[in-house]
Amino acid sequence: MSDTQTYASKRSARGKTGGTGIFAFASWAIALACLLPMIAVAIAALTGGTDTVASLMNTVMPRYAGTTIALVAMVAAGTLAIGVGAAWFVTMTRFPGVRFFEVALVLPLAFPGYVLAYAYTFVLDHPGIVQTTLRDVTGWGPRDYWFPEVRSVGGAAVMLVLVLYPYVYLLARAAFLQQSAGAFLAARALGKSSFEAFWKVSLPMARPAIASGVLLAIMETIADFGTVAYFGVQTFATGIYTSWFSMADRAAAAQLALVLLGFALTLAVLERTTRGAARYHQAGKQATRMPPADLKGVHRVLAWGLCAIPVLLGFLLPVIILFDMGLESEQNLFSKRYVGFLQNSVMLAAVAACVTVCAAVLIGFYLRVRPGRPAASAAYAARLGYAVPGGVIAVGLMVPFAAFDNALDAWMRATFDISTGLLVTGSIWLLVAAYMVRFLAAALGAYEGGLSTVHSNMDAAARSLGQSPIGMLRRVHLPIVTPSLLTALLIVFVDVMKELPATLIMRPFNFDTLAVQAYRLASDERLEGAAVPSLVIVAVGLLPVILICRQVGRR
Repeated sequence: MSDTQTYASKRSARGKTGGTGIFAFASWAIALACLLPMIAVAIAALTGGTDTVASLMNTVMPRYAGTTIALVAMVAAGTLAIGVGAAWFVTMTRFPGVRFFEVALVLPLAFPGYVLAYAYTFVLDHPGIVQTTLRDVTGWGPRDYWFPEVRSVGGAAVMLVLVLYPYVYLLARAAFLQQSAGAFLAARALGKSSFEAFWKVSLPMARPAIASGVLLAIMETIADFGTVAYFGVQTFATGIYTSWFSMADRAAAAQLALVLLGFALTLAVLERTTRGAARYHQAGKQATRMPPADLKGVHRVLAWGLCAIPVLLGFLLPVIILFDMGLESEQNLFSKRYVGFLQNSVMLAAVAACVTVCAAVLIGFYLRVRPGRPAASAAYAARLGYAVPGGVIAVGLMVPFAAFDNALDAWMRATFDISTGLLVTGSIWLLVAAYMVRFLAAALGAYEGGLSTVHSNMDAAARSLGQSPIGMLRRVHLPIVTPSLLTALLIVFVDVMKELPATLIMRPFNFDTLAVQAYRLASDERLEGAAVPSLVIVAVGLLPVILICRQVGRR
């Protein structure tokens, strides 16, 4: 073979395989960044002192565990009942307003749990309009009647159920839409009632999707800080924050975070195992959609009420309450101070969304061009962050980088008599890294969903025309998956706007966001003022929800 042919063959080989090394390096760097908080929490917990934790074990630790488990159980039961029931009624039956409810049942997803808590506390607490009116009408005194306490474990569970049931609703509805009528009609032909056929046939077939939705709601519950902190409910999430700030004990915070991390990762493994093990197959060559049943009489009223109550309590009523609260507040959304809050929030969310989506593209494309165990392992590690609460990620990043900053400052002082201060800890970029770890799974899921529409033959055609992997990504994949990338950007943007625990712990000094401002005002019992930033957060949160609603409507 001549030198020219040898050079040409080597160049061709480089064209077929070259360019993926940078994607492999970047993917594993991102995956290790996602694993760093978990590793750091484990090391800090195992090497830190145990005095504070020993004291907590004898005082509040049992309460943390019991309250967290009780909250998880109530949220799981509530989201399961509302999500599955509403999904079945809007998918398999027909009643007045069903088309409206198909979309409206997703709207509560725009609310963070803590915003709903502010709204309902304003009207249901002792000085609120409900109890005040009750006392005025009956003439009762404060001790003459019993009223449910909104600031309780049950109250926190109701708030979280109202904002998290759409996870179960969306996944259950998708599962019901994909089911064939054959099995259900066979059960009916064998003498089963409609409810028995639903309970014994349709529900088991949709179980993997329903379980995934419930476990997502549970993971959001254990990660929640704003709702439980405002209601005074002591969970592991509030315990981490208390140990970090009130006790100034980072070892205790890390040890509590390790317990919560173990719980969250157990749920993540359970979700993956449940989803991967449970399968069903349609009988026959073609699946036939079951015609929706027209409901009459009491069944129609029952279906309408089950669908209307979550929309009313989870969206319409809170919006009205917050708007009324905002009108009575002295907060000026257009003041220089609030413009600063808005700028901080938008800047953080925009930067975090861009960084997170870029990381998702790198990992997703590496998995596409080099499918195998290394790429799959990197993608799995990148997805773990969604199962880790924001407070755990914050502690896991603050501990090692604070140690790095202190060691660097000590070395610079000893060597050059120069103080470097805190270069990384308390910076915007460390906070952005926490957001990326927390929400990378959502961006990766959206990108992979768009990438699934790109046939592998298009990759082969691009490579045969001499395109490198980077050229194929730039000229073929990105133009096709642009809508999915925009969706990922929007989802991460809104999630960052709503994120509270990581922002509270890691934000730079005197750098506040709308979520932090709402939490601060609510903590000072200035609920009317907290309504203003809360409404802005909800308004921004409606953007991806509207996008989801359009997709549901088209389907």
